[in-house]
Amino acid sequence: MRLIIQDSYGKLSKWVANYIVKAINDYQPTTDRPYVLGLPTGSSPIGTYRELVKLVKDGKVSFKNVITFNMDEYVGIREGHPESYHSFMRKNLFEEIGIPLENINILDGNTEDLKVECDQYEERIKAAGGIRLFLGGIGPDGHIAFNEPGSSLYSRTRIKTLTYDTRIANSRFFDNDVNKVPKLALTVGVGTVMDADEVVLIVNGHGKARALHKIIEEGVNHMWTASALQLHRKSMIVCNDDATAELKMESVNYFKDIEKDNLEPCRI
Repeated sequence: MRLIIQDSYGKLSKWVANYIVKAINDYQPTTDRPYVLGLPTGSSPIGTYRELVKLVKDGKVSFKNVITFNMDEYVGIREGHPESYHSFMRKNLFEEIGIPLENINILDGNTEDLKVECDQYEERIKAAGGIRLFLGGIGPDGHIAFNEPGSSLYSRTRIKTLTYDTRIANSRFFDNDVNKVPKLALTVGVGTVMDADEVVLIVNGHGKARALHKIIEEGVNHMWTASALQLHRKSMIVCNDDATAELKMESVNYFKDIEKDNLEPCRI
């Protein structure tokens, strides 16, 4: 696992966006050979999405031959609800980058048979050739997507009950009223994420410091589901200095030393 430490959220966001663009451009996607990208929602990737929009408008990358699969969606709120993840992705990325609508895949939390929806989502990922790069964030409790503490590290796309802590954290998007936050969500599993060729996590701010410590410095643990990335063949965390507050100084110095030549955004 690599750890890239930036001194601000802005630099973190620019670094990740440039890394994704270079990965797409190096792959040289075509209609018959698209680049498959997994995407998160939440506050962590917003800066990266803004940078991606700039790079598209500057002609640095095209999403014409990119297929996306989002990590999760709430159950029981309409697709057009301002806090649905369909709306989030349209507002923060999709409307600005010229990606074909048929290339966008987001779980449907309003379908009649939620289990069938989850099973078919896994099949759609396979049919697309598998995810080449899965971008993600983590919760303060170290969860990835909606794989809450205690989730199986082999889990697949499924229905998940959200913890009260997660609903409190997300209540800021629902008028700070935890009762407005859905109790159920559809989410890709930890195993689904681990199947990707590459996983990149964004970890921003002091509020994620304990989780980063658990993921980096302690063992693989289903109570901190993102720790599974220790076992991934190509995983990377990109964080800012604030997020390293609970790491040992030896760890911070080690990663800063070995990555010192890789801190500038990729040339694209």
